Formats: sequence, structure tokens, C-alpha cells
Amino acid sequence: MIGKLKGLVDSYGEDFVILDVNGVGYVVHCSARTLQRLPKPGEATDLAIETHVREDMIRLYGFRSDAEREWFRLLQTVQGVGTRVALGVLSVLEPEALATAIATGDKGAIARAPGVGPRLAARLVAELKDKAPAFAPIDPALVALTGAVEDRTAPQPVADAISALVNLGYPQVQASAAIAAALKGAGESAGTLEAKTLIRLGLRELAR
Repeated sequence: MIGKLKGLVDSYGEDFVILDVNGVGYVVHCSARTLQRLPKPGEATDLAIETHVREDMIRLYGFRSDAEREWFRLLQTVQGVGTRVALGVLSVLEPEALATAIATGDKGAIARAPGVGPRLAARLVAELKDKAPAFAPIDPALVALTGAVEDRTAPQPVADAISALVNLGYPQVQASAAIAAALKGAGESAGTLEAKTLIRLGLRELAR
């Protein structure tokens, strides 16, 4: 079983790199994001490897970090997600961004991946939500706030402020994070803030 490869980049394919390790060329399938970050042919690199063995073939999958490999494994525990879809998700979201999207229920971000529709995105969030915080430093207050917004139990000024930021073009999770930070910064007075004040404080957080 191969867990890591270190060698020279030989050439690239559509979804793979050929890595020359002491004269042996290994075909390693990678996410588009990983391929973009590898060096040009002739230069050295190393990849964390996930080895899949079947009766008719052995296939190697390569990752720039152990966290990316762990997400590749975790994604495939969800029904309907195979290696192709898992790589597609990792092509559009870095591990930390993926963890945040799942923890905050940002199904839209996950659904951007090829092969992931709204129903599969919802299933990924539902089944992996409890595991996501282990992969990124996610603020529990942000998770609670996004859950309250989704369940329509958030205070009206908070919901209105997040909606206003989304209407300004900010992604839902980014808007929620900004308002969560604003509420935390306000301390005990957070519950008395009006929507217009929250919007101003949220924009200040987004400008940092």
C-alpha cells in the first residue's frame, strides 16, 4: 500500500499527474485544485497518496495535505459519493472551506462541485455536520447562528442583517460569519442592536 510519493513531475493529464519516482512513473489522480498547485514538469514535489485496489486495477489518488486526503475518505462515506465526486468537491473547496461549509449548512457552496446537486449537497451536510468541526477551527457561535437562520428562529434584526449582506453580494456563510463576529464584539448589548447597526458592524468585519 502506497501512502506517500516524492519525485519529479513528469507530465500532466486532464485529471492526473505522472510522478517520476526513481525512474518509475506513477499515474496519480488529483483534484483540479491540487493539480494547479503542483510545479511544472521536471521539478520535485511530494503527494500524500490514497491507494484504491480493485480486482481489475490499482488507482492512486494524490493530495497536497493529509487534511485533503482525510476529506477525500470522509466524503466517500456518504451514499452517492465516489472518488470522482469527492475529487470534484475538493476541486472547488479547500479542506477548511469545505469543513466550514458543511458545519454551517452552506449547501450552495457544496453544490457548485461537478456531480453534486442540491439533494446530494443536503445529504453531505446532514451526514457530515458533526464531523466537520474536527477539520477546521470553526466558531461554535457561527454554527449556532447559521442553524438559527435556517430554522427561522434567529432574532429578526439578525436575520435582516444577514439577508442585507447577502443582497449586497456576499455569500451566505461569509455574511453569517460577519454578523456572528459583530454580535460577539458587541458583548452584552448584542441583543439590543438594530438591523442597520448590525449591517454596519458586519460590513466593518468584512472589510478587515
